[in-house]
Amino acid sequence: MSSPTPNGSLSSSAGIDRWVAQARAKAERYQEMRAQAGHVSVTEASKDGMVTVSIDSSGNVTDLRITDRVRELSGAEVAAEVLLTMRRAQAKLPEKLAEVMAATIGDDPGTAETIVGNYRAKFPEPPSDEPAPPARPPSPPRDDDDFGGESVLSES
Repeated sequence: MSSPTPNGSLSSSAGIDRWVAQARAKAERYQEMRAQAGHVSVTEASKDGMVTVSIDSSGNVTDLRITDRVRELSGAEVAAEVLLTMRRAQAKLPEKLAEVMAATIGDDPGTAETIVGNYRAKFPEPPSDEPAPPARPPSPPRDDDDFGGESVLSES
């Protein structure tokens, strides 16, 4: 027996069964995408190979390797190299996730574009390949006591 649908056409139980099967298949593809995306990782090395960083699908560092050559650098230089390498690895996540999504939910480009776009916004390309210069030490705090550099106890 057929019955009217909201758009006015007649539907059959075969049509409903087909729609349910399509919905289940789509849900399975999304579950597969989620599982595969959870296993995505990226490993990036600095240009000189001194620092290697691995990150998971959330952008969290899962492995950090630093060669003994860091002894030649200041702590600020090492930190800058680690951060730059980590950011370069994170910036590769959207591309890796796009590959997973194309293979699993390729028939839903809107969802893939939204998810990949969110990752691109969260993990943009680093501004340059050069490590940032070491941070300058903080300057001493200003003395804003309004005493003109003199003690309040001194006589004028």
